[in-house]
Amino acid sequence: MELTLQLKRLGKKKVKEVPFTLEEHPKNLEELLIGCVKNQVEAFNKKRTEVNVIGFLSPAEIQEQAQSGKVDFGDITNTTLANHQQAIDNVLLAFKDGLFVVFVDDEEITDLKAPLVLSSNSVIAFIRLTFLVGTYW
Repeated sequence: MELTLQLKRLGKKKVKEVPFTLEEHPKNLEELLIGCVKNQVEAFNKKRTEVNVIGFLSPAEIQEQAQSGKVDFGDITNTTLANHQQAIDNVLLAFKDGLFVVFVDDEEITDLKAPLVLSSNSVIAFIRLTFLVGTYW
């Protein structure tokens, strides 16, 4: 299933749109979150195990990386692999704790078990909430 993910942080103007593919059609928000996490953990782990043979950057690559604000060779020093189950537990806890909210086609989803109706042109927005500086009670 092809979806579009929008990733946003409060206080930032930039919205990152990411095309995303899920193997199965999620029935509820919990399955959607688990599918997203599994996909991202696999990509993260794959990046950790790949060997970067090219030791230089072309002028086009330098220009492209300069747009994001950081130019590097892509070397990864931390080769520790992510744990699928721990990542799934973390995302479910973060959602329950209110660290991010999820909108599907501009409608907020607040229940992990509520049924989802997704189509190929559905837009899913993850908005990360940040705390104000200082202490809270």
